[in-house]
Amino acid sequence: MNDNRRIAQILRKLASGPSSDRISVADLLSAFGARAPAALMLLFAVPNVLPMPPGTSAILGAPLLFLTVQLALGRPAWVPRAIGRRSLSRATIAPAMRRVAFGLTARHALLRPRLQRLVEPPAARAIGLVSSLLALILFLPIPFGNMLPALAISLFAIGILRRDGLFVVAGIGCAVVAVGLVWALGATLGQAGFDALRRIFG
Repeated sequence: MNDNRRIAQILRKLASGPSSDRISVADLLSAFGARAPAALMLLFAVPNVLPMPPGTSAILGAPLLFLTVQLALGRPAWVPRAIGRRSLSRATIAPAMRRVAFGLTARHALLRPRLQRLVEPPAARAIGLVSSLLALILFLPIPFGNMLPALAISLFAIGILRRDGLFVVAGIGCAVVAVGLVWALGATLGQAGFDALRRIFG
């Protein structure tokens, strides 16, 4: 059984338990071990792309930031104990688990090994660095502002897991759009604040 099928099997097993149970970040790291940071990145990013209950991004954003930094540094997956204790109900996280499991094992013409230099070191570390910036953006209180960064991280993770550099290219494009939108919004809000202060003190 290859790594992706083993990861998918773990995800389906975790998703199939009682819906009333809670799954912590530490549970997920323990189930996957330290060898699958890209799979964990995908699992923590996908719920931010999908409609999820309020507060989900706050729980998943912190471990996502740690995982992306560790990918950039080439280190095993790890989070502090305080973050590891954070949890979601199985009913909340199970749909994302099933989607990730399907994406890891589905046979599709769009998913095949190509441009593999983009998913190997040192390119993989560069992906981790860009993903770290995107994970920081997830924390910003921007309405729907977490969807594009999370989508870009998801595309990067799929590219690494399926050895498909074309998904990395798509992730770069998505990341550029996400950062551009945040920059434009920040500039607009900054200008509005400056104009308001000038009217008050001018």
